[in-house]
Amino acid sequence: MTVSPLKTPSSASRYIAIEGPIGVGKTALARRLADSLSADLVLEEFEENPFLERFYRDGRSAALPAQMFFLFARARQIGEMRQSDLFSNVRISDYLFTRDRLFAELNLDTEEFKLYEQILDNLAVEAPVPDLVIYLQASVDAIMQRLARRNSACDRFVERAYIERLTDAYARFFHNYDDGPLLIVNASQIDPVNNNADYEQLFQQIERTTGGRHFFNPVSAALA
Repeated sequence: MTVSPLKTPSSASRYIAIEGPIGVGKTALARRLADSLSADLVLEEFEENPFLERFYRDGRSAALPAQMFFLFARARQIGEMRQSDLFSNVRISDYLFTRDRLFAELNLDTEEFKLYEQILDNLAVEAPVPDLVIYLQASVDAIMQRLARRNSACDRFVERAYIERLTDAYARFFHNYDDGPLLIVNASQIDPVNNNADYEQLFQQIERTTGGRHFFNPVSAALA
């Protein structure tokens, strides 16, 4: 199938953040969007985190160092974005900085979370607000199936109970999100990374989303 030419979603959408639980496909979608738009790509340093596999394998014993690694890496990336011209090009990111707290609340105990908050306050990160956030939702079953297909050393240790807690935390976070335009995508039965028709359908919705809260609940072209 030939995909029609894609345009920048909106002249106002210079910074687009893609969010969702692990395994939902946010990084792969960010890469494809960035390629389509010749955009700068800002990716979470997932594979560089030396504590992540131990966290998924052993749980709380590595939660704090894993969280701190991500916090410092994200703060550095935001600082680099601030030092450059944020509006010189479209930027696509596979994370939203303000949801860092979501993981801290989910994974840290009470005293660790207090320490996290102190460090976060001292960092005084001034994260730019995305012009559009794309929140990819998927069922726990769909996420577990996608994790099983991925070739990652960490994924085999991710437990279903953790994904259940994580998807609930994301739902609460975005229920209260009001910082800017939000597109909530039901990604359980579509594959916008590998299916061109799904991708074009999603891109057209992104193109139409310029403000407020929107829901996109498509049926995959592969299933139609």
